[in-house]
Amino acid sequence: MADNVNEESDYTPGKDEMDWGYEEGVEWGLHFPAANGEYQSPINLNSREAQYDPSLLDVGLSPNYVVCRDCEVINDGHTVRIILKSKSVVTGGPLPSDHEYELHEVRFHWGKENQRGSEHTVNFKAFPMELHLIHWNSTLFNTLEDALGKKNGVLIIALFVQIGKEHLGLKAITEVLQDLQYKNCFMLFKSSDPLLRDYWVYEGSLTTPPCSENVTWILYRYPLTISQLQIEEFRRLRSHVKGAELPEGNDGMLGDNFRPTQPLSDRTVRAAFQ
Repeated sequence: MADNVNEESDYTPGKDEMDWGYEEGVEWGLHFPAANGEYQSPINLNSREAQYDPSLLDVGLSPNYVVCRDCEVINDGHTVRIILKSKSVVTGGPLPSDHEYELHEVRFHWGKENQRGSEHTVNFKAFPMELHLIHWNSTLFNTLEDALGKKNGVLIIALFVQIGKEHLGLKAITEVLQDLQYKNCFMLFKSSDPLLRDYWVYEGSLTTPPCSENVTWILYRYPLTISQLQIEEFRRLRSHVKGAELPEGNDGMLGDNFRPTQPLSDRTVRAAFQ
Protein backbone atom coordinates (compact mmCIF):
# COMPACT_ATOMS: atom_id res chain seq x y z
CA MET A 1 0.00 0.00 0.00
CA ALA A 2 2.76 2.44 0.93
CA ASP A 3 6.37 2.88 -0.05
CA ASN A 4 9.23 5.36 0.27
CA VAL A 5 8.78 5.64 4.03
CA ASN A 6 11.31 8.15 5.32
CA GLU A 7 11.33 9.00 9.01
CA GLU A 8 13.97 11.70 8.61
CA SER A 9 12.67 13.35 5.44
CA ASP A 10 13.97 16.71 4.25
CA TYR A 11 10.45 18.15 4.04
CA THR A 12 10.63 21.80 5.01
CA PRO A 13 7.49 23.83 5.75
CA GLY A 14 6.92 26.82 3.47
CA LYS A 15 7.96 30.29 4.47
CA ASP A 16 4.43 31.09 5.61
CA GLU A 17 4.63 28.25 8.13
CA MET A 18 6.89 29.97 10.64
CA ASP A 19 6.31 29.01 14.26
CA TRP A 20 2.60 29.17 14.92
CA GLY A 21 0.23 26.90 16.74
CA TYR A 22 -3.20 26.39 18.22
CA GLU A 23 -2.33 27.19 21.84
CA GLU A 24 -4.78 29.46 23.64
CA GLY A 25 -3.81 33.11 23.39
CA VAL A 26 -1.68 32.76 20.25
CA GLU A 27 -2.30 35.81 18.02
CA TRP A 28 -1.80 34.82 14.39
CA GLY A 29 -2.67 38.36 13.29
CA LEU A 30 0.59 39.69 14.77
CA HIS A 31 2.62 37.79 12.15
CA PHE A 32 -0.01 37.26 9.43
CA PRO A 33 -1.98 40.50 8.83
CA ALA A 34 -4.63 38.77 6.69
CA ALA A 35 -5.76 36.90 9.84
CA ASN A 36 -7.23 40.23 11.05
CA GLY A 37 -9.52 40.48 8.00
CA GLU A 38 -13.32 40.68 8.09
CA TYR A 39 -13.94 37.58 5.99
CA GLN A 40 -12.08 34.89 7.88
CA SER A 41 -12.73 31.17 8.20
CA PRO A 42 -13.95 28.94 9.72
CA ILE A 43 -17.48 30.03 10.62
CA ASN A 44 -20.57 28.56 12.25
CA LEU A 45 -23.09 27.47 9.61
CA ASN A 46 -26.59 28.37 10.75
CA SER A 47 -28.82 26.12 8.64
CA ARG A 48 -31.91 28.31 9.16
CA GLU A 49 -30.16 31.47 8.00
CA ALA A 50 -28.48 29.95 4.95
CA GLN A 51 -30.16 31.16 1.75
CA TYR A 52 -31.35 28.52 -0.68
CA ASP A 53 -29.94 29.44 -4.09
CA PRO A 54 -31.43 27.30 -6.89
CA SER A 55 -28.97 28.83 -9.38
CA LEU A 56 -26.28 26.67 -7.74
CA LEU A 57 -28.04 23.71 -9.34
CA ASP A 58 -28.05 25.21 -12.87
CA VAL A 59 -24.62 23.75 -13.50
CA GLY A 60 -23.84 20.79 -11.26
CA LEU A 61 -20.61 20.76 -9.32
CA SER A 62 -18.39 18.37 -11.28
CA PRO A 63 -15.41 16.91 -9.48
CA ASN A 64 -13.18 14.94 -11.84
CA TYR A 65 -10.79 13.30 -9.40
CA VAL A 66 -8.42 10.63 -10.63
CA VAL A 67 -7.11 7.95 -8.31
CA CYS A 68 -3.75 9.21 -7.18
CA ARG A 69 -0.91 6.77 -7.81
CA ASP A 70 1.83 9.04 -6.55
CA CYS A 71 0.98 11.05 -3.44
CA GLU A 72 3.03 12.20 -0.48
CA VAL A 73 1.48 11.88 2.98
CA ILE A 74 3.18 14.25 5.42
CA ASN A 75 2.99 14.96 9.14
CA ASP A 76 4.17 18.59 9.15
CA GLY A 77 3.68 19.07 12.89
CA HIS A 78 0.39 20.95 12.40
CA THR A 79 -1.67 18.42 10.46
CA VAL A 80 -1.60 15.47 8.07
CA ARG A 81 -1.22 16.65 4.48
CA ILE A 82 -1.63 14.62 1.29
CA ILE A 83 0.21 16.29 -1.59
CA LEU A 84 -1.19 15.11 -4.92
CA LYS A 85 0.99 14.52 -7.96
CA SER A 86 -1.65 13.60 -10.54
CA LYS A 87 -4.08 16.18 -11.90
CA SER A 88 -7.64 16.24 -10.52
CA VAL A 89 -10.02 19.14 -11.19
CA VAL A 90 -13.45 20.43 -10.22
CA THR A 91 -15.76 22.71 -12.23
CA GLY A 92 -19.36 23.98 -12.09
CA GLY A 93 -21.57 24.78 -9.12
CA PRO A 94 -20.78 28.23 -7.70
CA LEU A 95 -17.45 28.44 -9.57
CA PRO A 96 -16.94 30.85 -12.48
CA SER A 97 -18.04 29.24 -15.73
CA ASP A 98 -15.29 27.63 -17.82
CA HIS A 99 -12.83 27.81 -14.91
CA GLU A 100 -11.05 24.70 -13.68
CA TYR A 101 -9.86 24.35 -10.10
CA GLU A 102 -7.05 21.87 -9.63
CA LEU A 103 -6.79 19.81 -6.44
CA HIS A 104 -3.45 20.55 -4.76
CA GLU A 105 -3.63 18.77 -1.42
CA VAL A 106 -5.83 17.32 1.29
CA ARG A 107 -5.57 18.34 4.96
CA PHE A 108 -7.14 16.99 8.13
CA HIS A 109 -8.22 18.76 11.32
CA TRP A 110 -9.25 16.69 14.34
CA GLY A 111 -9.90 16.84 18.06
CA LYS A 112 -8.31 14.94 20.91
CA GLU A 113 -11.86 13.93 21.87
CA ASN A 114 -14.92 13.16 19.75
CA GLN A 115 -16.96 16.22 20.73
CA ARG A 116 -14.58 18.61 18.98
CA GLY A 117 -12.18 18.72 16.06
CA SER A 118 -13.92 20.25 13.04
CA GLU A 119 -13.09 23.83 12.14
CA HIS A 120 -16.56 24.75 10.91
CA THR A 121 -19.58 24.03 13.07
CA VAL A 122 -23.20 23.43 12.01
CA ASN A 123 -25.72 25.11 14.32
CA PHE A 124 -22.84 25.32 16.82
CA LYS A 125 -22.27 21.55 16.69
CA ALA A 126 -18.70 20.41 16.08
CA PHE A 127 -17.69 17.14 14.45
CA PRO A 128 -14.64 15.11 15.56
CA MET A 129 -12.83 15.80 12.26
CA GLU A 130 -12.94 17.96 9.13
CA LEU A 131 -11.22 17.14 5.86
CA HIS A 132 -10.18 19.89 3.43
CA LEU A 133 -9.55 19.47 -0.29
CA ILE A 134 -7.56 22.55 -1.31
CA HIS A 135 -7.80 23.67 -4.95
CA TRP A 136 -6.44 26.58 -6.99
CA ASN A 137 -7.84 28.17 -10.14
CA SER A 138 -5.59 26.69 -12.82
CA THR A 139 -7.42 28.67 -15.53
CA LEU A 140 -6.11 31.96 -14.10
CA PHE A 141 -2.98 30.99 -12.17
CA ASN A 142 0.06 28.77 -12.49
CA THR A 143 0.37 27.60 -8.88
CA LEU A 144 -1.51 27.61 -5.59
CA GLU A 145 0.93 30.22 -4.29
CA ASP A 146 0.09 32.54 -7.21
CA ALA A 147 -3.63 32.15 -6.48
CA LEU A 148 -3.51 32.91 -2.73
CA GLY A 149 -5.49 36.02 -1.82
CA LYS A 150 -6.61 36.61 -5.42
CA LYS A 151 -10.25 36.89 -6.53
CA ASN A 152 -11.55 33.44 -7.57
CA GLY A 153 -8.11 32.08 -6.76
CA VAL A 154 -8.68 29.32 -4.22
CA LEU A 155 -11.43 26.78 -3.56
CA ILE A 156 -11.62 24.57 -0.49
CA ILE A 157 -14.09 21.70 -0.38
CA ALA A 158 -14.73 20.58 3.19
CA LEU A 159 -16.22 17.35 4.44
CA PHE A 160 -17.21 16.77 8.04
CA VAL A 161 -16.28 13.41 9.55
CA GLN A 162 -18.25 11.56 12.20
CA ILE A 163 -17.59 8.32 14.11
CA GLY A 164 -19.33 5.16 12.91
CA LYS A 165 -18.45 2.55 10.30
CA GLU A 166 -14.89 2.21 9.04
CA HIS A 167 -14.22 4.29 5.90
CA LEU A 168 -12.55 2.05 3.34
CA GLY A 169 -11.34 4.98 1.22
CA LEU A 170 -9.50 6.54 4.17
CA LYS A 171 -8.12 3.17 5.25
CA ALA A 172 -5.15 3.70 2.92
CA ILE A 173 -4.24 6.74 5.04
CA THR A 174 -5.03 5.47 8.54
CA GLU A 175 -3.07 2.27 7.90
CA VAL A 176 0.15 4.21 7.25
CA LEU A 177 -0.16 6.86 9.98
CA GLN A 178 1.89 4.76 12.43
CA ASP A 179 4.86 5.36 10.14
CA LEU A 180 4.25 9.13 10.29
CA GLN A 181 4.18 9.41 14.06
CA TYR A 182 6.65 12.28 14.27
CA LYS A 183 6.82 15.64 12.53
CA ASN A 184 8.56 15.70 9.11
CA CYS A 185 7.73 12.07 8.32
CA PHE A 186 6.25 11.38 4.90
CA MET A 187 5.38 8.51 2.58
CA LEU A 188 3.54 7.82 -0.66
CA PHE A 189 0.13 6.16 -0.84
CA LYS A 190 -2.85 5.43 -3.09
CA SER A 191 -5.97 7.49 -2.44
CA SER A 192 -9.66 7.22 -3.32
CA ASP A 193 -12.41 9.70 -4.07
CA PRO A 194 -14.55 11.36 -1.40
CA LEU A 195 -18.35 11.34 -1.61
CA LEU A 196 -19.92 14.63 -2.62
CA ARG A 197 -23.52 15.65 -1.73
CA ASP A 198 -25.69 18.72 -0.89
CA TYR A 199 -23.55 21.70 0.07
CA TRP A 200 -23.29 25.19 1.52
CA VAL A 201 -21.07 27.85 -0.07
CA TYR A 202 -19.58 31.09 1.25
CA GLU A 203 -16.54 33.34 0.79
CA GLY A 204 -13.84 33.13 3.44
CA SER A 205 -10.15 32.51 4.02
CA LEU A 206 -7.54 29.88 4.64
CA THR A 207 -7.91 28.54 8.19
CA THR A 208 -4.14 28.36 8.69
CA PRO A 209 -1.50 31.09 8.27
CA PRO A 210 -1.22 33.17 6.18
CA CYS A 211 -5.09 33.17 6.43
CA SER A 212 -5.40 34.71 2.94
CA GLU A 213 -8.97 35.69 1.98
CA ASN A 214 -10.84 35.34 -1.35
CA VAL A 215 -11.31 31.61 -0.70
CA THR A 216 -14.51 29.98 -1.95
CA TRP A 217 -15.70 27.40 0.58
CA ILE A 218 -17.96 24.49 -0.36
CA LEU A 219 -19.03 22.47 2.68
CA TYR A 220 -20.87 19.22 2.22
CA ARG A 221 -23.97 18.68 4.29
CA TYR A 222 -23.53 14.93 4.85
CA PRO A 223 -20.47 13.82 6.79
CA LEU A 224 -18.15 10.97 5.97
CA THR A 225 -17.97 8.22 8.57
CA ILE A 226 -14.80 6.72 10.00
CA SER A 227 -14.38 4.24 12.83
CA GLN A 228 -13.17 5.06 16.34
CA LEU A 229 -10.05 3.00 15.61
CA GLN A 230 -9.34 5.08 12.50
CA ILE A 231 -9.53 8.43 14.30
CA GLU A 232 -7.33 7.07 17.10
CA GLU A 233 -4.58 6.59 14.51
CA PHE A 234 -4.62 10.37 13.94
CA ARG A 235 -4.58 11.00 17.70
CA ARG A 236 -1.36 8.99 18.10
CA LEU A 237 0.54 11.45 15.91
CA ARG A 238 3.03 13.87 17.43
CA SER A 239 3.67 17.52 16.65
CA HIS A 240 7.44 17.39 17.18
CA VAL A 241 10.48 15.75 15.67
CA LYS A 242 11.71 12.54 17.26
CA GLY A 243 13.79 13.16 20.37
CA ALA A 244 12.79 16.82 20.75
CA GLU A 245 12.58 18.31 24.24
CA LEU A 246 9.04 19.49 24.93
CA PRO A 247 8.03 22.59 26.89
CA GLU A 248 6.52 21.93 30.29
CA GLY A 249 2.83 21.07 30.00
CA ASN A 250 3.08 20.08 26.32
CA ASP A 251 2.38 16.38 25.77
CA GLY A 252 3.57 16.62 22.16
CA MET A 253 0.44 14.96 20.79
CA LEU A 254 -0.96 16.33 17.54
CA GLY A 255 -4.65 17.17 17.75
CA ASP A 256 -7.12 19.95 18.53
CA ASN A 257 -5.60 21.52 15.39
CA PHE A 258 -8.64 23.61 14.54
CA ARG A 259 -9.05 27.37 14.43
CA PRO A 260 -11.98 28.82 16.43
CA THR A 261 -14.95 30.02 14.38
CA GLN A 262 -14.74 33.61 13.15
CA PRO A 263 -17.46 36.30 12.87
CA LEU A 264 -19.72 35.97 9.83
CA SER A 265 -19.80 39.78 9.45
CA ASP A 266 -21.96 40.75 6.47
CA ARG A 267 -21.43 37.54 4.51
CA THR A 268 -24.19 35.33 3.13
CA VAL A 269 -24.06 31.54 3.29
CA ARG A 270 -25.86 29.99 0.31
CA ALA A 271 -27.29 26.46 0.20
CA ALA A 272 -27.68 24.21 -2.83
CA PHE A 273 -30.56 22.39 -1.11
CA GLN A 274 -33.79 23.25 0.72
